[in-house]
Amino acid sequence: MVIQRWQNLLLLIAVVLMCIFCLTPYATHTTEGGNVAVYASDAPVFLVINIVIAALLVLGIFYFKNLKRQMTVTILSIVLLCASIVTCGFILYTAMPDATLVWTGGVVLLIVALICAVSAYRFMRKDRNLLRSYDRLR
Repeated sequence: MVIQRWQNLLLLIAVVLMCIFCLTPYATHTTEGGNVAVYASDAPVFLVINIVIAALLVLGIFYFKNLKRQMTVTILSIVLLCASIVTCGFILYTAMPDATLVWTGGVVLLIVALICAVSAYRFMRKDRNLLRSYDRLR
């Protein structure tokens, strides 16, 4: 039995937010020439982490028929999202100590993507429990 689930919509929103994050500046750095925007593409490892997160979230969307695998991929995405947030802070506070975060852009996108992924996982757990209760009734 497959239930149509809301978590696929939440995972899609998280994918879109991660793609937007890769294209928008998440900080500004002051140099002699003025303010310079800092993008995810300025640190290749950081960009690769975010692309992998987006790919895993897309993969999680297509595992809608296998709930256990979808939950595993979503947990891995959540862990990588947390690592991306920590990496973002690490890059800013060690490599560019005078940089300022762009809260309205990149940082909020990461946090909202994390919230969407966690909410999707909660819906998956709810569906798993619902399916178990149906199986118990048979």
